[in-house]
Amino acid sequence: MNILIVSSSANGDASVSNGLVGRFVDSVRSHNPGAKVMLRDVGANPLPHLTSETVAAIKGQPETPAEHAARELSDTLVGELQQADMIVIASPMYNFGMTSTLKAWFDHVLRAGVTFRYTENGPEGLLNGKKAVVIVSRGGFYSEGPAAAMDGQEPHIRTMLGFVGIDDVTFIRAEKLAFGPDVAGAVIEEAAAALGGIARETLPLAA
Repeated sequence: MNILIVSSSANGDASVSNGLVGRFVDSVRSHNPGAKVMLRDVGANPLPHLTSETVAAIKGQPETPAEHAARELSDTLVGELQQADMIVIASPMYNFGMTSTLKAWFDHVLRAGVTFRYTENGPEGLLNGKKAVVIVSRGGFYSEGPAAAMDGQEPHIRTMLGFVGIDDVTFIRAEKLAFGPDVAGAVIEEAAAALGGIARETLPLAA
């Protein structure tokens, strides 16, 4: 069982999503010690955004040294994704969406002919059979109610994963983090319990 964890918070050890990732990894190692965990922390080590000098590395054929370097990075990230049986994405909500660092990761791994392809019936994902778990942390409450219309995070992530063929996606939400320490503590523990359940029940079945 290979697990790729992509974390994207800019807040380091103070991050709720990073803390939940740490607790999930502890649960995995406790219940499935044979699982291999790969951590790609794009919050602590941001990937470069695509520019006019590097976009051809993703969209076409690289020619310049900068484009070849970008293609090599993309190949590395795609390889990590292809080898994973499960992908865990930790995504704090910044300004109603995913972090720019997580978006940059998606920009590097969405590759025509590699992770998806175009067909007569439209685009088709090439990474079928993988499971994704997405940890979203939010100060407010966006999963339902009046603020749901402002949630540009969860739908975007679901679309990106589905585009490459990953449609078995579980969202673990830690919301209302700005509603006071008692509320925040309760939702963090609830999210951690849900992640612990995945480590106990899902991973042994997927091994």
